[in-house]
Amino acid sequence: MPTFKPDPDELRRVSATIRGRWSRAAGGLCLFGLLVAYYEGSAHLWRASVWWDVAWLGFALIPAVFGLVLLALPLWKARGLLGAGLAFAVLAGVLTYADVDVFANFARLAACALLGWWFLGYFEAVSWVVLVAAIIPWVDAYSVWRGPTKQIVEHHEHVFSVLSFAFPVPGEHAAANLGVPDLLFFALFLAAATRFGLRVHATWVCLVAALGLTIAATVWWDLSGLPALPGIALGFLAPNADLLWRRLRREPRLADRTDVAVGGPADDR
Repeated sequence: MPTFKPDPDELRRVSATIRGRWSRAAGGLCLFGLLVAYYEGSAHLWRASVWWDVAWLGFALIPAVFGLVLLALPLWKARGLLGAGLAFAVLAGVLTYADVDVFANFARLAACALLGWWFLGYFEAVSWVVLVAAIIPWVDAYSVWRGPTKQIVEHHEHVFSVLSFAFPVPGEHAAANLGVPDLLFFALFLAAATRFGLRVHATWVCLVAALGLTIAATVWWDLSGLPALPGIALGFLAPNADLLWRRLRREPRLADRTDVAVGGPADDR
């Protein structure tokens, strides 16, 4: 009777993969618990000057929140992303209606991350990501200064609160907010760094830093808000500029390709 002898190297690889997944899951749950505790009690914490608040947001809270996205990043190629993203969007709406604002906030983050990763499936080549990164800053800038975002912020503040993620300031009933498109493209660009073999952790650091600098610039110029997508796009392009340049020079033109799938994700989701 034939016997099966497992490959020790394969067993070690599988074991390391399982340990890595459990470590990420445990780290994500611990981080989520700490964030929920902060969000629930932030209004009762210390009060500091404006610039200490900016430093807290940029160096602590924003990295912690988007640390959840980094820990969940292996899910970018999972199946069912569209359904899961829509389910979290519905959950965010239900929780908002029920005034469970903290969990609604994180449900919006999950929805945007999952939908951003699903959307990435339609990007056949890294040049498509670069093209999007070059276009969205202009669209976002127009929307914030002249377009629909300006109208919503100035005349329908309650709508903006529903369509944004809040970063509460300690000791106050106030928060800095990022719109849902900002969350979606943060997740998309971070996953693109993984998919196309770019610098994942450097990209995450630059994306987070760009958001912190955007908030600092808003305070410095005493504005009601600044578009975040220009910084997010730069946070993707800057740490990967040399790799992207080499990749774009090697990449065949679309007209020369015979294997481009148009109208669906690049991989079977």
